[in-house]
Amino acid sequence: MQLPLEVTFRGMDHSDAVEADVRRQAEKLEHHFGRIVSCRVVIEAPHRHSRKGRLYRVSVDLKIPGHEIAVTNAGPENHAHEDMHVAVRDVFDAVRRQLQDFARRGQGSIKAKETPMHGKIARLFADEGYGFISASDGGEVYFHRNAVADGGFESLKRDDEVRFVVAEKEGEKGIQASTVKLIGKHHLADRT
Repeated sequence: MQLPLEVTFRGMDHSDAVEADVRRQAEKLEHHFGRIVSCRVVIEAPHRHSRKGRLYRVSVDLKIPGHEIAVTNAGPENHAHEDMHVAVRDVFDAVRRQLQDFARRGQGSIKAKETPMHGKIARLFADEGYGFISASDGGEVYFHRNAVADGGFESLKRDDEVRFVVAEKEGEKGIQASTVKLIGKHHLADRT
């Protein structure tokens, strides 16, 4: 195994068997994504004064180039997590799913929030190089001149109909369009 792995036990003694299980699970991750930078695993014993089942808490912090995946099995009580090995398996399964989703997004198989929406130019600040779209769903979306396809920012006017794609992250002015395309008079949208 190439990836740097750090396993920490809290509130309990070190277990060679559990650490070996964690190493096997981490090696499986490498098969899905070979560019893992680091993997930190923390296994915490349940509190002794707990009246309900003593559930183990397992956290995994995985670093890959440009991204970090952090998963903890501390969700709704799963009594199977009274077994430390089951808790380890379940948290690594969740990490594996997130890692596979990340890899698919990188390959272009999954595109988040790229469904074009419809709206009209509500406000335009031509001198400053930005404007706002009144979306058909009632919201308002900020756009910058660089988001307008084919360098068409200068030709935009108030009430022009557009198709736009919402960016994954909000900007300083709220929801932001990553791509804006003017719709012709006959409402024929240029499909992206």
